[in-house]
Amino acid sequence: MAYVTGTALLAAFVVGCSADTGTGGSAADNKPGEATVAAAAPGKYRTLPEPCRAVESSTLKDLLPGAAELAEEQQKKVYEGTAAVTYDTDRRVGCRWKSEGPPSSHTLFIDFERVVSYDPSVSDDDRAREVYTKKETAADLSSPSAAPGSTKNSENPEDTKKQKPPAASDEASDDASDPASHALTSPASDNGNSDSENTDDGNTDGGNTDDGSTDDGTGTPDESIQPRVLDDLGDSAFLDDLLTRAGSTAQHRTVSVVFRTSNVIVTVEYTEQPADSTVVPDSKELQEKAQALARKLVEEFSE
Repeated sequence: MAYVTGTALLAAFVVGCSADTGTGGSAADNKPGEATVAAAAPGKYRTLPEPCRAVESSTLKDLLPGAAELAEEQQKKVYEGTAAVTYDTDRRVGCRWKSEGPPSSHTLFIDFERVVSYDPSVSDDDRAREVYTKKETAADLSSPSAAPGSTKNSENPEDTKKQKPPAASDEASDDASDPASHALTSPASDNGNSDSENTDDGNTDGGNTDDGSTDDGTGTPDESIQPRVLDDLGDSAFLDDLLTRAGSTAQHRTVSVVFRTSNVIVTVEYTEQPADSTVVPDSKELQEKAQALARKLVEEFSE
């Protein structure tokens, strides 16, 4: 009888322990009211191309005609370009080329920015879309003052947002949420004018005449060359066109094409400055060449 009772007590003890273990495991695995948040997808691109090798030599020869008049060694130096200053080459890189000739000087600048979201609930693509949208908004494409043939009044507060080149216009806002700091130099800061004559990065205008390049001969603005959103270029893109007049000195025109492909934002800036102050750079030609280069860069990312 004592044996039977001991066996019964042992069985009851084992059952009790099993029940406690099951209850404890259930409490640890299930936390009422707590939802599981899935991490957002990373961006498509994890690296950036070498910027000074991103443009084919044949394209550089077309965009920098003045280099053809130089000695072979000087030509080589021009086509090699100068890498932009940056503190994080995994996140941002750029390159600048410049050639000078008797009729005019030309400057080309390209900028690659790989956007990374440090918020697990926001994807890299979504963060890149936000950065790109800020750049497009800052370009103020719908404003009449942004027209290629119009002038910019540096005293107008509304124009101050145009005083940064597209390649660097969003750095301040991006740095607020991004621990990786970076800095780039835009061609607008070196276009042949002295510092005292060109302190607004090529985006303000001291003159007050219209070059007539934005109309079709009837006084009607030519919409085909107005600053505008571009179709079929990456995921989204826009073009800006600014003519700088600095007193009696030569004026220069800068055409900027900015596009986004997944989590990378690319900026192409192409500037021409004639030696003759009475000559106005042609919008259509500069825009066509800048867009052609941008499309080649898109194809490189697609490969």
